[in-house]
Amino acid sequence: MTLEVRDLHVAVSGRRILHGVTLSLRPGETLAIMGPNGSGKSTLLYTVMGRPGYSVEKGFIKLDGEDITSTPPEERSLRGVMLAFQDPVPVPGVKLATLVTAAWNKRRGSRDLARPDPRLSMELRRLARELGLREELLYRDVNLGFSGGEKKRSEMLQLIALKPRYALLDEPDSGLDVDGVKTIAAAAERLREQGAGLLIVTHYARILRFIEPDRVVVLVGGRVVDEGGPELAHRIDREGYRRYTGPGSGS
Repeated sequence: MTLEVRDLHVAVSGRRILHGVTLSLRPGETLAIMGPNGSGKSTLLYTVMGRPGYSVEKGFIKLDGEDITSTPPEERSLRGVMLAFQDPVPVPGVKLATLVTAAWNKRRGSRDLARPDPRLSMELRRLARELGLREELLYRDVNLGFSGGEKKRSEMLQLIALKPRYALLDEPDSGLDVDGVKTIAAAAERLREQGAGLLIVTHYARILRFIEPDRVVVLVGGRVVDEGGPELAHRIDREGYRRYTGPGSGS
C-alpha cells in the first residue's frame, strides 16, 4: 500500500508551481516536506488532496496502484486521504461534533449522516481533553471564534477520530508556542501509532524535534532539490536554506 506522486507538474491560475515532483509514502511512515516560503509545499498537499483550482499538467497521483489524479477530494477522503489545513476556515452553522459525526457515518457507509454514535461522542470528549481543547468547542460552529491553537487542535482531533490511512499536515506547527507544538506533535504521533502515513509540511525543524520523520524532502522552486533522513532536517535547522537558494546553488 502506497500513496505515490510521480513527475507531478502543477499549475495554479495558469502559473506553473510544481516541476516534476516525485515522492511516495507508506502507511506508518512519516515524510517531512521542508522548504522556504513559496517553494510549492502547500500546493503539493492541495494537489494530492484534489483541491479544485490545482491543475495537474503532467504526472500522476496513485493510491495503492490506482490512479486518483482526477478523483474528487470527497472520494479521496473516503479512501483514507485527509488534509489538515494550515489555517482552517470557519464553517458557520455546522457544529464540530456534527461535522465529525457526519464524516464518521459517511466513511462507515451509513445513509443517515446525522445519526449519533455514543462511542464516537465519548471518544471526541476524551480527545478534546487530551489535546487541551475546551469541550464546549465540540458544540460550537467549526472554527468560528476559535484561536489559532484551537483550530490546530480541532484539525488533529478530527483526524485522530476518523483514522485516515494518510494524513497530510500543512504547517501544523505554524503560529504555535513550544507547548502547542509538543501537543500537535503528540497528536501526529498518535496518528502514526494508528498506522497512518504522515506527510508533514513545515518551514522549520522544530516540530520534527518531537516527532522524528523517516525521510525528509527539500522543495525549492517547485522542485525536489534534496532528500535524506532526520539529520537533513537538523542541518537545515542550523544552516537554513542558503545552500539551495544562494549564489551558485543552481536554484
